[in-house]
Amino acid sequence: MSSPLQRAVGDTKRALSASSSSSASLPFDDRDSNHTSEGNGDSLLADEDTDFEDSLNRNVKKRAAKRPPKTTPVAKHPKKGSRVVHRHSRKQSEPPANDLFSAVKAAKSDMQDSGDYPLIAPGPSWKKFQGSFCEFVRTLVCQCQYGLLYDGFPMDNLISLLTGLSDSQVRAFRHTSTLAAMKLMTSLVKVALQLSLHQDNNQRQYEAERNKGPGQRAPERLESLLEKRKELQEHQEEIEGMMNALFRGVFVHRYRDVLPEIRAICIEEIGCWMQSYSTSFLTDSYLKYIGWTLHDKHREVRLKCVKALKGLYGNRDLTARLELFTSRFKDRMVSMVMDREYDVAVEAVRLLILILKNMEGVLTDADCESVYPVVYASHRGLASAAGEFLYWKLFYPECEIRTMGGREQRQSPGAQRTFFQLLLSFFVESELHDHTAYLVDSLWDCAGARLKDWEGLTSLLLEKDQNLGDVQESTLIEILVSSARQASEGHPPVGRVTGRKGLTSKERKTQADDRVKLTEHLIPLLPQLLAKFSADAEKVTPLLQLLSCFDLHIYCTGRLEKHLELFLQQLQEVVVKHAEPAVLEAGAHALYLLCNPEFTFFSRADFARSQLVDLLTDRFQQELEELLQSSFLDEDEVYNLAATLKRLSAFYNAHDLTRWELYEPCCQLLQKAVDTGEVPHQVILPALTLVYFSILWTLTHISKSDASQKQLSSLRDRMVAFCELCQSCLSDVDTEIQEQAFVLLSDLLLIFSPQMIVGGRDFLRPLVFFPEATLQSELASFLMDHVFIQPGDLGSGDSQEDHLQIERLHQRRRLLAGFCKLLLYGVLEMDAASDVFKHYNKFYNDYGDIIKETLTRARQIDRSHCSRILLLSLKQLYTELLQEHGPQGLNELPAFIEMRDLARRFALSFGPQQLQNRDLMVMLHKEGIKFSLSELPPAGSSNQPPNLAFLELLSEFSPRLFHQDKQLLLSYLEKCLQHVSQAPGRPWGPVTTYCHSLSPVENTAETSPQVLPSSKRRRVEGPAKPNREDVSSSQEESLQLNSIPPTPTLTSTAVKSRQPLWGLKEMEEEDGSELDFAQGQPVAGTERSRFLGPQYFQTPHNPSGPGLGNQLMRLSLMEEDEEEELEIQVESNEERQDTDMQASSYSSTSERGLDLLDSTELDIEDF
Repeated sequence: MSSPLQRAVGDTKRALSASSSSSASLPFDDRDSNHTSEGNGDSLLADEDTDFEDSLNRNVKKRAAKRPPKTTPVAKHPKKGSRVVHRHSRKQSEPPANDLFSAVKAAKSDMQDSGDYPLIAPGPSWKKFQGSFCEFVRTLVCQCQYGLLYDGFPMDNLISLLTGLSDSQVRAFRHTSTLAAMKLMTSLVKVALQLSLHQDNNQRQYEAERNKGPGQRAPERLESLLEKRKELQEHQEEIEGMMNALFRGVFVHRYRDVLPEIRAICIEEIGCWMQSYSTSFLTDSYLKYIGWTLHDKHREVRLKCVKALKGLYGNRDLTARLELFTSRFKDRMVSMVMDREYDVAVEAVRLLILILKNMEGVLTDADCESVYPVVYASHRGLASAAGEFLYWKLFYPECEIRTMGGREQRQSPGAQRTFFQLLLSFFVESELHDHTAYLVDSLWDCAGARLKDWEGLTSLLLEKDQNLGDVQESTLIEILVSSARQASEGHPPVGRVTGRKGLTSKERKTQADDRVKLTEHLIPLLPQLLAKFSADAEKVTPLLQLLSCFDLHIYCTGRLEKHLELFLQQLQEVVVKHAEPAVLEAGAHALYLLCNPEFTFFSRADFARSQLVDLLTDRFQQELEELLQSSFLDEDEVYNLAATLKRLSAFYNAHDLTRWELYEPCCQLLQKAVDTGEVPHQVILPALTLVYFSILWTLTHISKSDASQKQLSSLRDRMVAFCELCQSCLSDVDTEIQEQAFVLLSDLLLIFSPQMIVGGRDFLRPLVFFPEATLQSELASFLMDHVFIQPGDLGSGDSQEDHLQIERLHQRRRLLAGFCKLLLYGVLEMDAASDVFKHYNKFYNDYGDIIKETLTRARQIDRSHCSRILLLSLKQLYTELLQEHGPQGLNELPAFIEMRDLARRFALSFGPQQLQNRDLMVMLHKEGIKFSLSELPPAGSSNQPPNLAFLELLSEFSPRLFHQDKQLLLSYLEKCLQHVSQAPGRPWGPVTTYCHSLSPVENTAETSPQVLPSSKRRRVEGPAKPNREDVSSSQEESLQLNSIPPTPTLTSTAVKSRQPLWGLKEMEEEDGSELDFAQGQPVAGTERSRFLGPQYFQTPHNPSGPGLGNQLMRLSLMEEDEEEELEIQVESNEERQDTDMQASSYSSTSERGLDLLDSTELDIEDF
């Protein structure tokens, strides 16, 4: 019980136990709504010095002064004596001490210090506390609803207490009291609803008794019913007065509180009031609060608003009273479909579904059209909700299921046909997307039974007299394949994530049953579909993909081998007829599924494969002989040879065709292409792929068993020969051949890298291949010529041209990724990475993610070498610019400014580990200084060295240096400049800029632009400290870090200057009065250093991101408190070993600093 939170709770409990007599001094209140509002308004205008006790007493006194005389209800006559005695005792006894207010003050002080209270405290016990607290309020009202609730004193004082606390500037009080007040209001609403029911019963009883004849009527019964009615009316008035006081005193002010949790509580509870007691609360005067809060900027509040509206629109009996609200806020509800928070958008769509069902004609076509595109959203929950909306809007009215006797009738073929026709028309006419799989997935939860009607789909496709166009047939086939895949695989298409880890046992059983039904139905019909659409590549490709959705064992168990024969025949016809890569890939994969040795029909499928490959191989041999013998081929002969090679290449990818020995003839073909250049490029591309697959399949065979030395040597010779062929193709005229050769060569070099012997395969060491320097140079040159080129601008209006440019960009990204993999796996020299890194800034939008990942991996491999490569990249760029423009005015060119941005981005890539990167930074600066002075001007000339402007690039790395290293680098630069002649009185600009970057004054001004007057700085920081003595000349001349300076203490990051509290995010949400309060409240005492951390300073605009500003702030603060840092001395070897620990301590310090910035500590965020 030592935490401030626990002490506050304990003090409150002790005070409440001793506050019955002191609380009695509060005047009685009649809960008049107008007076309550006035009192509340006065309390809201109280300044920050107003005490809670004064605020509450003033509130109660004003309400008591304006209270009219209270009439005692008839039902309370028996308790009159006791109440008189109670009032008499209140007059005689005065409270000895106001313990309640003392406890509140103590709790307020503790809450301000800790910022923690039960409703937001972490842990399961505190989470359970909130539920128990709400249950306590409900139970309190439930137990008091028949007597004590109407006593006048307890409830009035409780409401006054909660009203006063809800106006507190302490977040803990305001949050807790608002929750209690809203739960109290909800319980009172239930009591009022019961009283209303009792009044209705009483009225019916009275009418029944009065309508009796004179002889049967009982006057005593009528009198008791009248007294009961009067009592119920008085109780109802009192309850309504309490509710009015709570609503006007708490809700009206707290529904727009700065704390989103409080606003969410208010909206959630008013939704409950409207649903349970719609007679009183379902009016426009209450609905407007929900409508206004729909525009709230916090997710939780908007979510509560939509859920509250769902409860109202879900009841058809209440929708008649929502017409005005709907007309006013319909546009906002429709626009929330595109909310940036997915859960809010999902609930908004479900709200529109309820409006669509229960309020006909409210949603216009324009409103619905804004929901339709959401069915293609990447978030499956949102897309599924939009699919349900689409189903109820377009499909359900036309395909409504008729019910008889409570059971659904079987869907008629006409209804199913109508459903698929509507689905086709929506997909084709909307032109929103090109993939039906996403539309099927969106409709799966609400219309899965209709989509699994594969009988209806296939009947539509196989009809002879169908009126479907070409686009509709293709779409219907895609719907069939998508629904089959959805039913058999049970997961959404690529790009959509359900968030579920797996299927339940029931879902797995349903999936297995659907797969069996699908297979049994489509196995006989698939050959017919292939026969009908075999001429259309766009339609036959998805039909071949259907085989992956089948349970292929049914071919055996169902005795359907004859259908397998038909399918294999159709497959062979399709492969021979088409040469498109998609069709061939689908056909090869389908045949691969059938050629599984586990199936009993494997021999039949293998025989069909052999027949097909034999046919293709014979064609290839004949056509190759014609090509080798003749010097000229017509277009038909070239097309046939290229088509045959494409078919063989597609099947070689999925099947082992080694026994057909395709390597030698393909090598002959490629060799002729290299020697003579007479082979068309359409033939070279698939030939390269065939040789590549041949080498990979041979490697697969060798890897599975102990291969002989002869086999290893033969494979290596083939691989080396193919690399030479690809190297020759890199200089080909055709761009496609160059790119294909580069891709195959990069993959092959990666496969035969030293990585291949990992995992106990040391016997493959003779196959390890390292490319020669000429090959590495050609690969780098190819990258410069084909990847780092300026593409055309997108969005020119020609969609086809934009699509081609996007495809070209993807191809260039694949080429760059292949080259980067060769660098990271040690195939190429790591220095070649400079050709990639130097384009980091210029091509950041196109390849930034790839280059950044390469840079990160390279730094993980060797930090020192990676730093040298970054410096090498800058040197290369500078040298190129110098050769192009000369040394005069170099630093004013736009290209030089881009180089500075690149250097800044390189500096940011080192991260916040300043101590860990210390040696690297010093090395980088030293090498940069050497390069800048490597070429000197002629003797007697006053011109600056041509490379001197490189110092300006080097200045971007200066903020990463320690202060001691800056001094040493300044001395080193001065020593180097002694050998360079310079005109007196004319300092060189790059030297001045670089020296300025190494000056601590420059860094301080750069990181904290809000410079205070010297008087204020002296008042905060204390007397000025004497400067340290300069380091010795020997230390200035040496940059060898033989010892590491003392580790900066964690307290050295405290800001020594007083700043206004501008930085809090919540301050933007406050009204003007609170902003004045925040500006007028300085942070006092010892808490100043906690609250005014580095995060409060505004860093200069940096296009590279905010991370550098935070680091610069940390460095400048370390320099300001340098003498405090020197109090802790750590040996150099221990600091080197604990580098990671120091880095983590810096990050944890910054995280703790963020926690200290909580506005609850300062009382500036609360009313």
